[in-house]
Formats: sequence, structure tokens, C-alpha cells
Amino acid sequence: MKRPMPPKDIGVFDFDWSMHNDMPYDFRPDEDLKDWVWSTLIDEEGELCNPDHIHLSYYSRDLIGFMWASRPFEKGGHVVLGQAEQVAIMAGGWKRKRQELQMVQWFGYIPKYIITLDAGYAESCSDADFCALIEHELYHIGFEIMDGEMYISPSTGKPKLKMKGHDVEEFHGVVQRYGASPDVQKMVELANDGPTISRANIAHACGTCLLKLA
Repeated sequence: MKRPMPPKDIGVFDFDWSMHNDMPYDFRPDEDLKDWVWSTLIDEEGELCNPDHIHLSYYSRDLIGFMWASRPFEKGGHVVLGQAEQVAIMAGGWKRKRQELQMVQWFGYIPKYIITLDAGYAESCSDADFCALIEHELYHIGFEIMDGEMYISPSTGKPKLKMKGHDVEEFHGVVQRYGASPDVQKMVELANDGPTISRANIAHACGTCLLKLA
């Protein structure tokens, strides 16, 4: 299944948005992107299936709504290219109904989570970087743990999901001055081991011509 690309009319990908931060954003839901992510990364028979996402397979594909953003945004001095968020409509009355209507107009349903990707980055990045960005956001949708095991809700028979932070939160300067913590050291070891997915597998899953890998 070919890697989905953002719509061409969502934004000007080579435009310097930093000079025009007052311009409105455009957002586009994409069911094809959702199906590709599910079929490729979550389903057990997916070409790049990651067992770390097995808890998501307990749910229907409508668990997560996927959409493109016309440009990134900045947070804490960093450019954000992807974002996973839990849908939590806390309002009541008409305000709640307006928010629910917006979800239905976008997706046709109200998802539990939304993953948004910067269209400009997705248009130009490599297949590996594209997959890495999506998996990064999927990892944010974690699950509750009880007694060291994935907690299965007795009422639903499904894992209880939750938003999850990054495995490692550290500053370069701290590591430079005081050395690597166990979490940072684990990350270094994983990096030194090299990727577990070959470029050929990624290219095949994304519909890229394998001849380019030579």
C-alpha cells in the first residue's frame, strides 16, 4: 500500500511560514492515512508491524483520527511536526455540541485520539523519517500497567489507554557534565545497535521504488 501524501492544496510547502505566523492554519482529515498507518504499523500482518502498538489493535480504526496541518508550530523553542492528543470535550451545552459537530464534520465520528502531521514535512521527508514521525506519535498513546502487565479493563475487555510521555527527557548539557542516566544510556545502546527495520522493508511498505536503495 503506497505511502499517503498530503493534499497539494493544503499549503505552499516551500513557503517561509516563519514570516507569516498570523496566517490561519488549514487542517484536513485523511482516512487513507489512517488506513495506511493501521494496515502497515498496527495490524499483525502489517509489513512494518510493531508489537509495541499491539494494545491499539484491540480497538477499531476509528480510535484515532488522522489529519494534516498546513504548517508546523513552535513550542518551547522547537518546531513541532507531529502531535498526538486525547480528545477531551469538557464543555457542556451548545459549546460541547459545537465541538462534537466539528469532530463529526472532520472525521465522520468522534475519535478518542487525534494525530496531526505537518503536511510540508511529510511531503518532502524520506520514507524512514515519515514512518519514524508517525510511530513517535503512536507511542504517545500508551496503556495503563498493573502488576507489571498491561491492564485489561474488566468492563470492556480492552487495554485501558492513556497518553504517555517520552522515554527520555534530558538536556545535552546535563549529559555532558554529569554523564548519561540509565534511561539515556539505554537510548545510546539502542542507537548503537542500529535500526531493526531495513530500508528495503520501509520502501516496500511506502511504495518507493526498490531500485533507489542501491
